[in-house]
Amino acid sequence: MIPADVPLSHLGPSVLLLLQLLLPPASAFFPNIWSLLAAPGSITHQDLTEEAALNVTLHLFLEQPPPGRPPLRLEDFLGHTLLADDLFAAYFGPGSPSRRFRAALGEVSRANAAQDFLPTSKNDPDLHFDAERLGQGRTRLVEALRETVAAAKALDYTLARQRLGAALHALQDFYSHSNWVELGKQQPHPHLLWPRQELRSLAQVGDPTCSDCEELSCPGNLLGFTLLTSGYFGTHPSKPPGKCSHGGHFDQSSSQPPRGGINKDSTSPGFSPHHMLHPQAAKLALLASIQAFNLLRSRLGDRGFSRLLDITPASSLSFVLDTTGSMGEEINAAKIQARHIVEQRRGTPMEPTHYVLVPFHDPGFGPVFTTSDPDNFWQQLNEMHALGGGDEPEMCLSALELALLHTPPLSDIFVFTDASPKDAFLTNRVESLTQERRCRVTFLVTEDPSRAQGRARREVLSPLRFEPYEAVALASGGEVIFTEDQYIRDVAAIVGDSIADLVTLPLEPRVVVAERPLVFRVDGLLQNVTVRIHGEVSSFWIRNPAGVSQSQEEGEGPLGHTRRFGRFWMVSMNDPPQSGNWEIQVTAKGTPRVRVQAQTSLDFLFHFGIPMEDGPHPGLYPLTQPVAGLQTQLLVEVTGLGSRGNPGGPLPHFSHVVLRGVPQGAELGQVPLEPRGPPERGLLAASLPPTLLSTSGPFSLELVGQDGVGRGLHRAAPQPCAVVPVLLELSGPPGFLAPGTTAPLSLRIASFSGPQDLHLRTSAKPNFALTSNLSRVHLEQNESASGRLWLEVPDTAASDSVVMVTVTAKNGEPSTMPPTHAFLRLLVQAPAPQDQLPAPTYSTDPVLNTSRPAFHFSTLVTQGEAGGELAGHPWWITFGVMLLLLGLGPW
Repeated sequence: MIPADVPLSHLGPSVLLLLQLLLPPASAFFPNIWSLLAAPGSITHQDLTEEAALNVTLHLFLEQPPPGRPPLRLEDFLGHTLLADDLFAAYFGPGSPSRRFRAALGEVSRANAAQDFLPTSKNDPDLHFDAERLGQGRTRLVEALRETVAAAKALDYTLARQRLGAALHALQDFYSHSNWVELGKQQPHPHLLWPRQELRSLAQVGDPTCSDCEELSCPGNLLGFTLLTSGYFGTHPSKPPGKCSHGGHFDQSSSQPPRGGINKDSTSPGFSPHHMLHPQAAKLALLASIQAFNLLRSRLGDRGFSRLLDITPASSLSFVLDTTGSMGEEINAAKIQARHIVEQRRGTPMEPTHYVLVPFHDPGFGPVFTTSDPDNFWQQLNEMHALGGGDEPEMCLSALELALLHTPPLSDIFVFTDASPKDAFLTNRVESLTQERRCRVTFLVTEDPSRAQGRARREVLSPLRFEPYEAVALASGGEVIFTEDQYIRDVAAIVGDSIADLVTLPLEPRVVVAERPLVFRVDGLLQNVTVRIHGEVSSFWIRNPAGVSQSQEEGEGPLGHTRRFGRFWMVSMNDPPQSGNWEIQVTAKGTPRVRVQAQTSLDFLFHFGIPMEDGPHPGLYPLTQPVAGLQTQLLVEVTGLGSRGNPGGPLPHFSHVVLRGVPQGAELGQVPLEPRGPPERGLLAASLPPTLLSTSGPFSLELVGQDGVGRGLHRAAPQPCAVVPVLLELSGPPGFLAPGTTAPLSLRIASFSGPQDLHLRTSAKPNFALTSNLSRVHLEQNESASGRLWLEVPDTAASDSVVMVTVTAKNGEPSTMPPTHAFLRLLVQAPAPQDQLPAPTYSTDPVLNTSRPAFHFSTLVTQGEAGGELAGHPWWITFGVMLLLLGLGPW
């Protein structure tokens, strides 16, 4: 924290930085903040990455005044920890959600940390500037940055963030693994990011660099020379005589003369022989990371850079449209809502940043249309008309899968149709993809599933034919709304409401039970509370904590405004809603659906992780879903805690998480949440109970806590989770895909929960030829198998097009466990001439620094490794059911 009374003119870059870095002892360059269980007080790759991104984002905000708001002043941030929530509140306005920005930073940080865990990267010296492979390391670093730019320009920001994380990891490692700091350098290497600048004064193979050191701490083991070197790690490549080791617990080479090492990864001598130089290495790594971010800003422009890091409170707008002849009213409703959103939000912080449109009918679907220009989107949508067809079913899920491939994470997707899906076999895969992408899907269906009359049908259709939509909506946290043509324009108004960062409030009980009211809790941080009811409702009432009730009559009531569109009811509660427990009583035929949503800046992100203490660094490897048989941590990041709105006051906090079965809501257990770091960062962790990891059904997460004055808080995850039975690793080749080539892919699969007879299916979107040498496998507990896939990229493949490869592992025997899916995103790009990176036109100095966390030591749990091939090489430390590209290509 910078004292508020220090004049700006006295704050040079080094002072601004060292005010934070020269704190009590800390270790650096561990993978992520969860590594701090083993190394309290660490500055990690995650810290450096996020701190650099916040600095550059503040620079961008200072240089680009917000429309309609006063410009930001650097002075206003002095004396405060730099937080994403506070930056967004200052620039976009109070309460502006930073959730997507923090999620994007999380993607970059996790890709950064993964370099220390993935078997394809953790022992590669070129990716860590080890073994004196400095020139090769610089080449790989620059290639990763080129790939970041290429993917971002192709609008595939997921790939771009993965490659950016890999690039930043290598860049930060240079300052910890080389002797640049020991040479007395005070600034980042001037040529590391510019490929046509030669790296000079490099130590050669025959140059001795280190003397023997038998102690843990080795401050004087570097020989007196001015050449640039780095330490050797492990046994590949082997360390030549006289060369330095990396050093530390996990480095086998450090026991071979000359013993010791030179890494500055931590202030602990057990991990880092040059621990005393950790602050200097961290300082230069941060400055270099800021340089890299600014370099990308120069290449992408402010708009492209903002998209890369999702520096906006706004969502995307994604439509999947049935275009058969009976869909005229639905298409017009979509057009009206899109036009309304575009016109209402144009030029405001809530203007959508990305638009996706996918048509479908039978037998076709697509093509996908993506743009960031609202006028182009409107023009494309306006050209769509209901033509031909008219029979049922249609290729809805294929179109939805295509939309998910091109829609940014944490987005809402709206499907307009009046037909059931012809491609219901895709249901499980689409469910998993919605959870991997964290996208919520809402189906607007102008069809009564019990109605005998309707559009033409080629066959007798089951009254359960819409169940795939129900399954996808449940898995994604969305809903299926049945309505009629005459009401679709009014019902479609929920599109504009839903892209406004709504949270869904938990109901107790989860479903309507006769003669029993549904209860939901409202806290003081909620606004714009909306109750939606659809079904054959005869009556309902809503009661607030003070006992004031409102029934189903349309119009204004004591609690809010009620509207009815056929079987669909919407009640917009008056602001501010009274805090406390509210009740809803519904009388209806069948099972009506009730959903309560509200706007708030206080929300949370989450993912899962496996504790690791096997080298090269301890930490938690991130997963999208927990895996049966593996001890798993739940990792939570609370958003909207911004401290500037309540300086010095207590912040909201969450104490525990409630786990519930889906959809009935039976409580499966409660787990305490442990803070990780300073409270304002909102980082929490919990150990999932072993009983949960053996369950086969989906479960939901609900965070419970208190606001700053002790009143109850309740937030639910937008999507349910599921324990997957096996862990899949799917990795791609180095480089992007080139038209006219065959790309080899690697597949590994492991079971940690008992015998598994698995059938494997593979597919590619677009429909490129894909073959595999592994179609069935039997695994005992802690066993693994590996296979190869070959993806043929046709000559006609469009450059900058995205390819999604999917592998599905399904139990061959009847089982209640869901299939496991692994998704791999790849980018097709024609070879391009290499160009030189321009020097950044933006400042590379840090503006402010986030506070360093303080942690308490906790012992890590070592996982049992899968047998055979995995002994001593835990390849299972991988992204399970996550998108992953390990690729290299031209800048």
